[in-house]
Amino acid sequence: MTDETTPTRLVGGALAFAVPSFPDERGVFRTPFRSSAFTPAAGHPLFPVAQVNFSVSRRGAVRGLHYTATPPGTAKYVYCAHGRALDFVVDLRVGSPTFGSYDVVELGREDSPALYFPLGVGHLFVALEDHTVMNYLLSLEYRPENELALDPFDPRLALPIPGDIEPVLSPRDQAAPSVDEALDAGLLPDYAVCRRLEERYSACQ
Repeated sequence: MTDETTPTRLVGGALAFAVPSFPDERGVFRTPFRSSAFTPAAGHPLFPVAQVNFSVSRRGAVRGLHYTATPPGTAKYVYCAHGRALDFVVDLRVGSPTFGSYDVVELGREDSPALYFPLGVGHLFVALEDHTVMNYLLSLEYRPENELALDPFDPRLALPIPGDIEPVLSPRDQAAPSVDEALDAGLLPDYAVCRRLEERYSACQ
């Protein structure tokens, strides 16, 4: 069993939580989310879950860099249930002290964490193995008109996407704008707005 540890604090207020594992002769049982660990670390309970997704990806699949227009904004809780993925946490909130910064976490190892993404923090992952399964809990249901993307290969971000894979992207992600283009178009989340919305959501729980 993996002992409960203090969550790792990532860029932009994101959090990485240890996932307890309980192996026996049948296999292994894991607990990706526990309110007793989340609430003290985040300072509020997990958002009411509005939608649950999972994706299955081939090696080299690049999903992202994705974020939600804010308002309304969407928070995420993400876990790799099978395979391996390199997960990128990117602060896209204009005015944030860590704007444009990122953290990279490998998911899918026996000791890999679950990740919490607050409002305005972008998400990208690269599947390192075939049949990589990612699970997502979302604070709002998916609305295509609110879902936005940035070029994952934007030199300004310089995300360390592995060079030994052949990237596979959706047409939408291939055509996504750069950070500078999104800034000029006023598409990126505002740090102060994200903070106000998070405080409002927390007060309602």
